[in-house]
Amino acid sequence: MEQATLHSPSNVDRSGQSAESPTGAARLKIILVLGALIALGPLTIDMYLPALPALGADLMASESAVQLTLTGTLVGLGLGQLVIGPLSDAVGRRRPLIAGTAVHIVASLLVLVAPNVLILGLLRTLQGVGAAAAMVVAMAVVRDLFTGRAAATILSRLMLVMGAAPILAPSIGAGILLSGSWRGVFAVLAALGVALLLVAIFLLKETLPPERRRTGAVRPVLATYRMLVTDKQFVVLALVAALGMSALFSYVSGSSFVLQDTFGLSQQEFGLVFAIGAVALIGASQLNVVMLNRFTAQQIVFGALAAAVGFGAVLVVFAASGFGGLPGFMVPLLLLLGAVGFVLPNAPALALSRHGEAAGTAAALLGAAQFGLGALIAPVVGVLGNDGPAMALTMTGGVLVAWVALAATMVRQRVLVTA
Repeated sequence: MEQATLHSPSNVDRSGQSAESPTGAARLKIILVLGALIALGPLTIDMYLPALPALGADLMASESAVQLTLTGTLVGLGLGQLVIGPLSDAVGRRRPLIAGTAVHIVASLLVLVAPNVLILGLLRTLQGVGAAAAMVVAMAVVRDLFTGRAAATILSRLMLVMGAAPILAPSIGAGILLSGSWRGVFAVLAALGVALLLVAIFLLKETLPPERRRTGAVRPVLATYRMLVTDKQFVVLALVAALGMSALFSYVSGSSFVLQDTFGLSQQEFGLVFAIGAVALIGASQLNVVMLNRFTAQQIVFGALAAAVGFGAVLVVFAASGFGGLPGFMVPLLLLLGAVGFVLPNAPALALSRHGEAAGTAAALLGAAQFGLGALIAPVVGVLGNDGPAMALTMTGGVLVAWVALAATMVRQRVLVTA
């Protein structure tokens, strides 16, 4: 009989705190370092968003072609994690992290001379591969040190730290555009990559000792992936996390066109409004820490998805009818982003808690699902019209499918337990 609850290692208490887990100042340092590393992905994705319309005009590319450069970044983030995750299980966390960050720096510098949108898209994909190292290694380090409720709490705190990235990134990009072109954004990204490379070298210790490492041979890696994809609960939780992320990327992909072209906001005004959305997402992730004291992570995810579906339905109606103008569009959108903020830390924590013996590979598959699905979903907004209703429908569809999948799994668990 399958179990409805998740199991923790024997050296971990009911809160998910291991006897060897860092506490106090050491724990805070881990949060800050991992948050800075994870922020490389959102910075790479979001910093150039205000420049999308200008970028298309400069390279004589259509809106859809410009949005595909975002898709390229997400593809790189997804595929990169599939390779780097198992590699980090085999050789440790630090070396893949340092190599990946170096790749990101080189790709950012090459963008400065990209002659057309095709080359830009390829380089953005390479940027994504480099940023994937920081993201998958950070997730694996969390699982090396924590599990269960403690892992969900750490991930919530990481969202607070890395939340500065989506808040600041569009505003930084808009500020760069005031005195330069869109290529200047990538010069800044290269400089940030150098700073994070120094952080990885000097501030992050190895968390995977040699005795816990797995072989890097292809066959065992494929066997580990096969083991993960045959774990039905892991697959559902990864799907829920990916669909929650796809709703977020639908917003990221379409927001610059909807808010600037449809509602007439300037690049600087867009940066401010985008930051408000990030605040809603981060605020929910921090409230999640309090909620974990009263509810299980699974209960929070289920309730948040139900709320997201309701807010999304209102957003679709308001966007299609034009009711309330910009405020009428933004209020349900912010509530929907807030609901997603409860999903993003809890669903990955639940999934990773099932496979601590292969944390890097599990984090890689989880991240690949999130960014791979995001890469598929992001262009949908453009295909549907790059307007408010298109973005609202895409976001709502993602959270609806996630809620149905999780509900079906919860029903199946109850049947198995009572059988």
